[in-house]
Amino acid sequence: MARKPANGNQAGHREAPSDRDKIIAALLALLAERPIERIGYADIAARAGVSLAVLRGEFASLLAIYAAHVKEIDRKVLAGGDADVAEEPPRERLFDVLMRRFEALAPHKAAIRSLMRSVRRNPGLAVALNGLAVRSQQWMLTAAGINASGPRGMLRAQGTALMFAGVLRTFVRDDDPGLARTMAALDRALARGQRWSGFLDDLCRLVPGGRCLRRRRRRDDEPDRDLDLGGEEPLPV
Repeated sequence: MARKPANGNQAGHREAPSDRDKIIAALLALLAERPIERIGYADIAARAGVSLAVLRGEFASLLAIYAAHVKEIDRKVLAGGDADVAEEPPRERLFDVLMRRFEALAPHKAAIRSLMRSVRRNPGLAVALNGLAVRSQQWMLTAAGINASGPRGMLRAQGTALMFAGVLRTFVRDDDPGLARTMAALDRALARGQRWSGFLDDLCRLVPGGRCLRRRRRRDDEPDRDLDLGGEEPLPV
């Protein structure tokens, strides 16, 4: 699947990082060195060069710090849209959006690998990070022009988060600056999702009495049906 390379950062004056930025960077740096279970508030404050009072004023928990990082990745992806793909099919648009996300995540592979290991042995962390991932994927779907609102939109976002998690496993081992392996894995995942584009219509929609409505068949005149979406364990982005 062809794709233009991301634009490099433009040269120019950059403001000094805020305390908030330094705290987020400190958590990511520590995650690259050790599991999240072994990171304390004092470790983050010392690495960021701020007091515990400043840390507490900015964030209520380690998860809140990581959530702020995820939000910043969302913002970078949403700010980097390519008008050239606006008229492309949904699969092409979603491919472009998710590759922008991988590019934004590229400097943080070590931290992501650390969280992936922790998720496997910490179900509570997995649930919390999955919530962040689903929220982010609602924004990614919206950026791709795919409806992410309501119960069906939430299912789309959950499915996309699981699909993204599967590709993430390739991404963290992809040493190519152009992320060629990641692109190929994402293309395959979206192709599988397209073949299962009736996924959400195959889910039972509950009606009074707990029975399920009969499966609806997809019509050929519904080109923007969900891309879905199949199953990997929740992972952290």
